[in-house]
Amino acid sequence: MKRSALAALSGLLSGYTALAVAELVASFVRPQAGPVTAVGGAAIDRTPAPVKDFAIRHFGSDDKLVLQLGIVATLGLLALLLGWFALRHRRTGAAGVLAFGVLGAAAALTRPDASGPIDALPSLVGAAAGAVVLYVLVGRLLRPATGPAGSGDGGRLDRRGFLLVAGATAVVATGAGALGRALGARRGEGAVASRAAVRLPAPASPAAPIPARAALRISGISPFTTPNADFYRVDTALVVPKVDADTWRLRLHGKGVSRPRTYSYQELLGRDLIERDVTLTCVSNEVGGPYVGTARWLGVRLADLLREAGVRPPSRGGPADQLVARSVDGMTLGSPVEDVMDGRDAMLAVGMNGEPLPFDHGFPVRMLVPGLYGYVSACKWIQDIELTTFDAYDPYWVRRSWARRAPIKTQARIDTPKPFARPPAGTTVMVGGVAWAQHRGIRRVEVRIDDGPWQDADLAEQDTVDTWRQWSFPWRTTPGGHTLTVRATDGAGQLQTDRRAPTIPDGASGWHSVFVTPG
Repeated sequence: MKRSALAALSGLLSGYTALAVAELVASFVRPQAGPVTAVGGAAIDRTPAPVKDFAIRHFGSDDKLVLQLGIVATLGLLALLLGWFALRHRRTGAAGVLAFGVLGAAAALTRPDASGPIDALPSLVGAAAGAVVLYVLVGRLLRPATGPAGSGDGGRLDRRGFLLVAGATAVVATGAGALGRALGARRGEGAVASRAAVRLPAPASPAAPIPARAALRISGISPFTTPNADFYRVDTALVVPKVDADTWRLRLHGKGVSRPRTYSYQELLGRDLIERDVTLTCVSNEVGGPYVGTARWLGVRLADLLREAGVRPPSRGGPADQLVARSVDGMTLGSPVEDVMDGRDAMLAVGMNGEPLPFDHGFPVRMLVPGLYGYVSACKWIQDIELTTFDAYDPYWVRRSWARRAPIKTQARIDTPKPFARPPAGTTVMVGGVAWAQHRGIRRVEVRIDDGPWQDADLAEQDTVDTWRQWSFPWRTTPGGHTLTVRATDGAGQLQTDRRAPTIPDGASGWHSVFVTPG
């Protein structure tokens, strides 16, 4: 193997060592301080909204994994190039590894949830280890093998010595990375134990039983209640926060708050809890998309906490018109105070479908406001509520070109048949799906076959105005290609618009359709 190839391998081992050592150090600092996570978070923050929306649309919940793999692949390529360069400029190559460590440290220190200068440590220590490895391995390549006197082997490459050092480096780095992952997993054990110990109290205001006819027995339609494991997840957290409920606190303060408060988890559990079925929708949901789901939530009515703190909505003379919720990972979401306090079941949720919130969905506490898209209402891992104004503060997504106010738009979706399905011709096929217009409800759903007339679909019984509604339509199939289109009318009598709009800035609109070919 040529020296240049071995030098490139040295660079790759240098990068691998740097990441492994950084992961080990991050296990003592905090997982979010690791260079891949910190750089990934910085990349998410600086990604233009259309690109971010593209990633969510095409990769879904795997968008973060794709980003992390992309970062590792890029670092691997740069490491190969640094190794090749170091064969000619050994010290400069090692300095290049240190430079990437400085970039990682800068990314960690500028994260919204940075805990201080110590967050720079994983990137810096990892880079230092990587620089030493590159310097040593390239030095082995530049050192000629020692042969017997007069043998003429003085300039021969000592491949065996190089491979021994490289192999030992790979083993040590792998061990460091494995130890780092193990220690990192142990850091979350307290949070896991605190969740396992939670016994959710019975609600003071339980949800009414879901009507038996709210769930149609038609194959292919989304279940009325979405299981926790299947509930969509869209957020910017590369590492899911593991928050210990025993040490968690929520601060309530800001403009118009005459009695600021700090709540513990147990204090919230000790209050009168409400239980409600609510459908949540992500603003990144395309027409016909999957980022919508219904769960039975248990929590504290948010308006009660605000009133106890002396907060009044703007319609009653309150000075604050925006409620800013902050997550433990630095995310900020802004909700209209008027909407939170207008009588709808806005809550700080502690339970989801009969169990404590899963970590992916915000344990120990998350916020939700029926009728608003998640990016302006559904703060997970919440730790701070500040009352302010829309003029005074722009939350995370607003600074990235999304709208300040975002009521959920009326939508209907065809779940069955699937696009390009080939049902038998001459038979009756049940077309079915769901429609939603949270806080307004669904009054009517219509289906059109090709360019024919709109026909009323059969509606399942409505649970509440805050949940989606299933629908069905019996269609007698005929041979050839056909386009099935659906539209809905909300509880206020407003017909869903046919105007096609992208998700940015305030949610997608348009009619959903599928093309099928009975035969």
